[in-house]
Amino acid sequence: MSKGVGQPIRRSTRARSLIWQALESTDRFLSAQGMHELLTERGEDVGLATVYRSLQMFADDGDVDCLRDSDGEMLYRKCMRKAHHHHLICRRCDRTQEVEDHAIEEWAEKTAQQYGFANVSHTFELYGVCADCQKAANA
Repeated sequence: MSKGVGQPIRRSTRARSLIWQALESTDRFLSAQGMHELLTERGEDVGLATVYRSLQMFADDGDVDCLRDSDGEMLYRKCMRKAHHHHLICRRCDRTQEVEDHAIEEWAEKTAQQYGFANVSHTFELYGVCADCQKAANA
């Protein structure tokens, strides 16, 4: 767990450590509810409110990626890289691949400038079906 620029060092707690370990054990995006269920299945007693707060803290510190699913629910996953990146996500198995693309960054900056915007941020996710799921569907 890292400390973001200009942010206070956060006290480590048992619950945060368990949540962080769970994040490290998967490459999938999980909702707070999904994380809570995973911890419960492992026999850990961590409250749902603690899971929500901890995941948001990790997101604020830049340690986890966040995205919204099609229902608008926030999903979290441990960042595999610190540089700005995007995600390619399988609609069937939720496998996620982090990708960088400078063309997207250039387009975002150019579009912002064109409309007189500054200090813009963005997210960009691609959804599809991974090769393994395609093979399974054709088997």
